[in-house]
This record gives sequence, C-alpha cells and structure tokens, in this order.
Amino acid sequence: MTAHTPDTDSAAPTSEPTRAFESLAVHTGIPRAGGVGLGVPVHHSVAFQFESLEHGADVFATNDEYSYARLQSPTVEALETRLAALEGATSALAVSSGQAATTTAILSVCRAGDHVVATSSLFGGTSGLLRNVLPNFGITATIVDNDPEAVRGALRPETRLVWAETIGNPAADVADIPALALVAHAHGALLGVDNTWGGVGYLCRPLALGADIVTHSLTKWAAGQGAALAGAVLVGDRHDLSANPIFASGEPSLLETRGAGALSWRQRWLGAHQIGMTLGPQAAHLVVLGLETLALRLRQSCDNALALAEWLSSQPGVLSVNYPGLPDSPWFPLARRVLTHGSGAVLTFEVEDPARVLSRLELVRIAPSLGDTRTMVIHPWTTTHGRLPEEQRAASGVTPRLLRLSVGVEDAGDLRRDLAHALA
Repeated sequence: MTAHTPDTDSAAPTSEPTRAFESLAVHTGIPRAGGVGLGVPVHHSVAFQFESLEHGADVFATNDEYSYARLQSPTVEALETRLAALEGATSALAVSSGQAATTTAILSVCRAGDHVVATSSLFGGTSGLLRNVLPNFGITATIVDNDPEAVRGALRPETRLVWAETIGNPAADVADIPALALVAHAHGALLGVDNTWGGVGYLCRPLALGADIVTHSLTKWAAGQGAALAGAVLVGDRHDLSANPIFASGEPSLLETRGAGALSWRQRWLGAHQIGMTLGPQAAHLVVLGLETLALRLRQSCDNALALAEWLSSQPGVLSVNYPGLPDSPWFPLARRVLTHGSGAVLTFEVEDPARVLSRLELVRIAPSLGDTRTMVIHPWTTTHGRLPEEQRAASGVTPRLLRLSVGVEDAGDLRRDLAHALA
C-alpha cells in the first residue's frame, strides 16, 4: 500500500554500495531535483485528487498512488523511507505511537487461538497488552526469562511469534537476538524485537541479526525532543510465513496474492486502513527532523550514561547499578556482540530512599519518558510498571528501590554534581 514517490537520495551509487548511518539519516527521503527544498515538507492534505473515475478506481485497487491520508501521505512516506534505510528494512509503517506499533506487529501475525512467547523485561504497556488486552481477542501469551532456552521451553504448536526487547525496559538486560531467531525459526514462528532502545539502527539492527519484525517508539530517541508521539513497524525480506495460516491458507492465500510483501501489506492494512492508528504529518515531520541528529545525540547520551554508571558504582549511597556497558554486568559480553556505538543511554540504580533522592534533584527532570535531550529519572515501581502485580514487576526487573535514568546530552559533570547532591 505504499504510494509512489519521486526518486530520492536513499540509494547509494553503485561505486559506494553502503552509506553510513549519519549520512542516511540526513539525506534519505529528500528528492534530488532543481527547485526542490532541502527539507521534507509537511503535507496537511487528508484527501488526494483523482483525474477521472477510472483513475480513482485504479488507485483504490492498486494503492500505487496517494488516495487518503489514513493510508499514506507524502510526509509520512518520507519518514518511512528514512526509517527503512536506517534499519536495513525493506518496508516501514509509521503509526501514531510505539504502543500502536507493537499492537500492529502482533496482530499482523496472530489471530484468535494463536500464542506469543515474550521475554520478561518488557515495557509496561507491552506487558499490559499481552496480559490484559490480547486475551480478549483469543491471543494468549507466555512470558519467560530473557533466555533463549526458556523461550524454547515455552513454545507451543500454536506459537506464531517470539517477542523481545533489544535492551529490556527497565532491567537493561540485552536480548540474544541471533539465538532467539534460531529458536523461533526452528519452530516456524517469527521473531519480533522492540528496538526502541536500539536507536533506529544506530545501536542495533535486529533485522541483520535474524529478527523478522522490528518496532519502535519513535517518541523516544528518534524524535529526541519529547515533542512528538509516533511509532513504527519494520520488516525485512527473509521471514518465512509458510507455517502461518494467516498467510498460507485460503484460495488464493495472502502469500500467493502478495508474495514477499504479504507481511508489510497486512501491517498497513491492519494498523492504518482497518484500525486507523495513523501518524499525522506534523508529528512525522518532527521525527524526520529528529532523525537527522539522532547519531550525535545518542553518541553523547551513551558516553554520559557510561560515565554516570561508572561513577554511581563507586557511591556509598547506591546499592546497585545496572548498565550493560559495565564490565561487571552479566550482559556485558552479549552487549559487545549485539550492540554498536555504545551500550545504550539508560541505566538503573537502587537507593534506600528513592523519594528523598528525587526530591533533591535540581537539574535532572522527573518524567516518565526516555530518549529526550534532557536527562530524566523515574521510579518505575510506582509509575510505568505500577499497574502490574508485584510479581510481574519483579520479573521485569523492577524493585521498590529502583530508579531508571534516561541520560541526555547535558554536560556529564553537571549531571554528576546534581546526582551527588541528591545522594548526599
């Protein structure tokens, strides 16, 4: 259902087959033509004109051109083109939030009677979706430890999807994506990875490691300013859908009618066309702008996070620090294999009195988000994971003493001094 757009600078010349992330983030989706602006314009149109009855009928039948903005618009498509280039995907669907992206991804391969296996280090919204919402539609889930063997042991004949997060929220554990992909594929299931903490491919490209579906909350590092809600679902070209009745059954089947694009077609048909979780052009434009500086911001944030993790580890008022970039982290070896350009911009640490620490902060903001230019801290036990039963919070790595720190781009010394004051 992707509409036609002019040739853009998303493809490298044949003499230079691969361009760096930083270059793709700046140039992809902008046509090379005289008189065309250097930025991606905002198209506010909801409907697009047809030349005749026959033209309208053809567009509705083929979706080769723009018709209605719930399906696609030029601004949103420019964002999708850029996202696909950065993640190494064959297609991308931008939707209204990260939660919308996760919902679309799961429903695209699961229906009543199907089963999902997920690792326990999940964003609270994903855990709620799997435990509270999808069972109403006949889709069940088993949540296990972040371990490929635990996932293997939870597989059922009706399991269609294995779900993991590149770096767990907020446990900061790392998913062994290649091993999880082998487990899922041997069973005929797909592997979906929430790569929000992977920075749209800057820290991790799950599709290159064997994943079949990648989702993002673009609200976080992609947008980077805390000013836009957005999400995305991306797919590669190596997924095998032959064991999934949604795609392989029927006369003709979706695989027969849609071929290699069957999964991306179903995601757009479901998330945008049928459910209407459409991303507006203004939010899409803000994310496009954010992507252009993502590498610069995330590099600084990762450097700051590592410096703060090392410093916090030596502070007498800190009970524990969890960051996969620390050599004593159990996730350090895996992080070095799976992640590039750093070990992420989020760390967690435990203190005796979280309320007192938060009350003494003067620079760091208390806020329930991630990936902003500003450093933010939150108490997950009472906020992001507060609606989960205590045992589920504990399984997600959340304790009453835990604070989650999403590190921004400020001066590391200023951040350290603010935390020192709060911990004193």
